[in-house]
Amino acid sequence: MTAVKGTAELSGTEDLLVHVEDRIATVTINRAAKHNAMNLEVFGAIGKVFTALDADPELRCVVVRGAGGKAFSAGADISEFESVRKDKAAAKKYAALSGPSNDAVVKCRHPVIALIEGLCVGGGFGLAALCDLRICGESSRFGVPVKRLGLVESMEELEFQVKKYGASAMLQILLVGDLLKADEALHHGIVNRVVPDDQVEAAAYEWAAKIAEGAPLTARWHKHFIYRLMEPAPLTEAEKDMGYDAFDTEDFQRGYKAFLAKEKPSFVGR
Repeated sequence: MTAVKGTAELSGTEDLLVHVEDRIATVTINRAAKHNAMNLEVFGAIGKVFTALDADPELRCVVVRGAGGKAFSAGADISEFESVRKDKAAAKKYAALSGPSNDAVVKCRHPVIALIEGLCVGGGFGLAALCDLRICGESSRFGVPVKRLGLVESMEELEFQVKKYGASAMLQILLVGDLLKADEALHHGIVNRVVPDDQVEAAAYEWAAKIAEGAPLTARWHKHFIYRLMEPAPLTEAEKDMGYDAFDTEDFQRGYKAFLAKEKPSFVGR
């Protein structure tokens, strides 16, 4: 698949493009001149876009990427800090506007893949952590070098990163502050796959296509189950019962009957 050309109709800004093809949505941070650093407008648009994508039952997968091929995202746009994040009160207001976008990515029912080319740092690192799968190139670099700015990642921002990558990895990333190479990121589980730089796009869309050809309800339930199991609260009886809902779906009937008939199933999401 070639580089995505999208529109700003869904996001409301040219800085975040959305393109849908073959039931796969691509969300592109379109600020290549700033290494796709995200301003407050982009953070707000991400929430709006993912809320809309979640509501679309025809979608099967979402791919998130940065424009230009040199950065997934360099994080938050520091140039606007003087106006929107200059003190504690402003930072809390900023978080109140940007935080719901994080929730929208996590709660999106469709599997989300981060297509990572080049830098993935700060808020970009955080956005990638919210995605379900991450594929990067060999030259990609990862980290949260906020010690150089004198600010901290809030506990709300760190929560998902610690749950996914572990305390040890995050302590190294935050305290030492060095950017991790792609092989180090793979070692820590920060990415799922590393490929040559010129193969990142193809690899990400290959996985997206594999997800799209599977039963969508199966993917959505598994995503929900896995994130629920990261929470410490014991499972309720209703949650345990949910594990068997798939057997009452039309897709299950289509799936196992196609298998027995040695045919390729056609899933409808019901």
